[in-house]
Amino acid sequence: MTGGPRLDLRTGGQRTFLHVLLNTLVVSVMNFTLWFAVTFWVFLETRSVFATGMIGGIFLVAAVLTGIWFGSLVDHHRKKAALQVSSLASLVLYAAATVLYLLTAPETFRRTDSVALWVFVVLVMLGVVAGNIRTIATVTLVTLLVPADLRDRANGLVGTVSGVGFLVTSVISGLLVAAAGMRYALLLALAVLAGALVHLALVRIPGDVPGALPDADAAPDAAAVALDRRVDLRGTLRLVRGVPGLMALILFSCFNNFLGGVFLALLDAYGLSLMAVQAWGLLWGVLSTGVIIGGLLVSRIGLGTNPVRTLLLANVVLWGVTCLFPLRSSVVVLAVGMYAYMLLMPFAEAAEQTVLQRVVPYERQGRVFGFAQSVEQAAAPLTALLIGPVAQFGAIPFMTDGAGAAAIGGWFGTGADRGMALVFVVTGVLGLAASLVALGSRYYRRLSEPFEHQEDPATAPGVGVELGRA
Repeated sequence: MTGGPRLDLRTGGQRTFLHVLLNTLVVSVMNFTLWFAVTFWVFLETRSVFATGMIGGIFLVAAVLTGIWFGSLVDHHRKKAALQVSSLASLVLYAAATVLYLLTAPETFRRTDSVALWVFVVLVMLGVVAGNIRTIATVTLVTLLVPADLRDRANGLVGTVSGVGFLVTSVISGLLVAAAGMRYALLLALAVLAGALVHLALVRIPGDVPGALPDADAAPDAAAVALDRRVDLRGTLRLVRGVPGLMALILFSCFNNFLGGVFLALLDAYGLSLMAVQAWGLLWGVLSTGVIIGGLLVSRIGLGTNPVRTLLLANVVLWGVTCLFPLRSSVVVLAVGMYAYMLLMPFAEAAEQTVLQRVVPYERQGRVFGFAQSVEQAAAPLTALLIGPVAQFGAIPFMTDGAGAAAIGGWFGTGADRGMALVFVVTGVLGLAASLVALGSRYYRRLSEPFEHQEDPATAPGVGVELGRA
């Protein structure tokens, strides 16, 4: 995967992409800082785990319901306008939340039955969800601004931005809440988003018009243009089904996220069973550098000639690691395994983005990315809700004084942490099996064909005809 052309972020469209990427980094850090901050703050005010769980549920429902709509906004408006609308919507919602916070008596927020508390939470979380418009627009801008043979590297930089955002967010959100509740976090968000809007006003994006790529061989036909003026879920589904293997890829990613929900539900509890909370927080700061380095590696060496194969091979390794790190109750083994996992995540994510950018026509990419986002984002939180009772009432007793402890406890260990470890191992085996089956499937071969023949299906005539009939 080494060699080949390299990104030059100092010239042309790639320089514009760098401006957009930096703008996205700043805004994303602020959005997710508010998400973390409101979660911490609500728990500290109410001491209710149910309340913090509801915050994640609000994001899940809103993200699933808005994904395709946000994608349609990106598709039939200028991408710069989509970025501006995203930031402006977040700014207005955060401003309303700030006014409510400053005008409400502090003791009101300490009750879980307080209407003011939940109006405040909903305003903040809708501001975070509005940032998903930016996420979709940024990925489609890779198609517009970066040559096809460099998009995998650009997607690696998008992954790096995510890693930097996670690292910064995990550091500053707790500090802001500890200093002044939500006050400083909200005021900082208002200042940052206002600055981001000013910066966007100065950025010019060449070729930024709704519809097909400016250098496309032919413009979309009348039917496609008409469909581009509405959300058109039916046409989006028809397009996804019309690209060989694309629906299978989205469902595979969704299945992986279902399994990833196990980490969302149990990883903190597992880590805290092995070390103090301060050490666990510090470890996650270190682990987040794996995403940064992984993204930089993708931007440097690319994904090879077939990103579909890279995606599946990365998942084979990811799930293999998940099978291995829980076998021993060790902080060192956990840290090494999770770092390898974080390092490879950008390869898998960049590969999926690169495939979608190649096989989906540019004028439809917003809706397809929005559809994929809705499907995939729903998976992990749903599993997280289901796996908690399974671990608490099934796996943990099974490995504490049940049949599992008697059968394998001698070498695997016993206790609550070993019950959670067993869930991780089973999850890894399922993920590994699914990845190996996918590698041998006809869907993999069909989706790989254009890459093996160095064809760009996004401009292939067959796709345009399919779109016209959608």
